[in-house]
Amino acid sequence: MTYAVIRTGGKQYRVTPDLTLVVERLEAELGSTITFHDVLAIGGEAGLTIGAPTVPGATVTATVVEHDRGDKVIIFKKRRRQNSRRKNGHRQHQTVLKIASITAA
Repeated sequence: MTYAVIRTGGKQYRVTPDLTLVVERLEAELGSTITFHDVLAIGGEAGLTIGAPTVPGATVTATVVEHDRGDKVIIFKKRRRQNSRRKNGHRQHQTVLKIASITAA
C-alpha cells in the first residue's frame, strides 16, 4: 500500500489514497482539486523514499469535500484571590479533503 507524508498548515500528515483528512482551512472551492507539492516522504512496496527536505517531482492530489469548524476549545484564565477571571471560546476553521492519488517522479 502506497502512502505519503505531506506538510500543510504547519503540520505533517500521513496519507493514503481514498483517505478522508481534516486539515487547517485552505482557500479552495468545494469540489475543486488541490495538489500538494510539499511531499516529505513516500513509502510502499518498493521501499521508503525520504526527501531532503521534499521528494522531487512527487505530488499528492486531493478533492475538497467541505469547509467546517472544529470543536469548541474553552480558554479559562483565573487569577486567584484577585476576583479576576476570563472565559473565552475558539473554534478553528477546517477543510475536509479526500485524497485522490499519490504520484512519485
